[in-house]
Amino acid sequence: MIYFKNDYSSIAHPLILEKLWECRLEQNVGYGLDEHTFLAQKYIREKIKKPSAIYFLVGGTQTNMVVISSMLRPFEAVICCKTGHIQVHETGAIEGQGHKCIYVDKEDGKLCPKDIDDVLLEHTDCHMVKPKMVYISNATEIGTVYTKEEIKELYEYCREKNLYLYMDGARLASAMAASDVTYEDLGNYTDIFYIGGTKNGGYMGEAVVINRVELAKDFDYCIKHFGAMLAKGFVAAIPFEVLMKDDLYYSIGKKENNCAKILQDGLEKIGVCFMVKSLTNQIFPIFRKEEIKKLEKECSFEVWKEWNRDWVVIRLVTSFSTTEEECERFLKVVEKIYQN
Repeated sequence: MIYFKNDYSSIAHPLILEKLWECRLEQNVGYGLDEHTFLAQKYIREKIKKPSAIYFLVGGTQTNMVVISSMLRPFEAVICCKTGHIQVHETGAIEGQGHKCIYVDKEDGKLCPKDIDDVLLEHTDCHMVKPKMVYISNATEIGTVYTKEEIKELYEYCREKNLYLYMDGARLASAMAASDVTYEDLGNYTDIFYIGGTKNGGYMGEAVVINRVELAKDFDYCIKHFGAMLAKGFVAAIPFEVLMKDDLYYSIGKKENNCAKILQDGLEKIGVCFMVKSLTNQIFPIFRKEEIKKLEKECSFEVWKEWNRDWVVIRLVTSFSTTEEECERFLKVVEKIYQN
């Protein structure tokens, strides 16, 4: 079986597992007050070149819920794309804390100032929720990426309108490898962002980076309040100690994107069409329903959505453990199906 179902099925990058094994008998201080946490924070601050507040949480949904709930007052809402993770794949976690997700339907999965402007014009008095945060993902849920200029434009607009700009970086390694965005840009042009570990070679963990000092006030209380503070905080920090020390994080994104490009280019040569042109590690080819049944016998992937009566979109995701050989094997399977 060839696996392209997601980018978190393998346990972790070998270098992270080596580090974990090396630390297996250590005695560490709990609750994020350990040397591994401090070192991981140091490496991240060196990359973003800012004295930002940094916290390590377990997973993406938990991170989004804690961040958004801690930043917004009860009557405040968050603006996102219709395809955004907080809108589609988090089981109402944000709404469950009393914050409405106001979504904008965008074909490319990316927000721009005009989209936000339209939302603000529709929410004008105390009988409606008050938009206060803009949520974006890089990469987006459909594999597209923001450029540095797009993020900067959004950030400047949000500052003008007194909104927070929050970036979900669940697949940030892939996004950075596919764009001109740097760690320093993320420090300069977001209020809060997180560096995804779970989907970028770590066994778990997301690093929340709060760039505006005033927003970090009592954030540790919020983490504890929502049950997100690990006694063994060092376990969440160790992956980032390894990923951030040198350029491993970026290298993982580059490898993922390269494998996805092999798949995308190969499928295009065979004659397969795509829902969207992706530069990252998620691609969305379109197949006939009968072809899907044949593919499922040899390959693992996610059926994304129905395209029309006879065709469906599937999602193929590459990871740090994906090999070029696996990509070529998949293409041979598709080619064989197309020839019959």
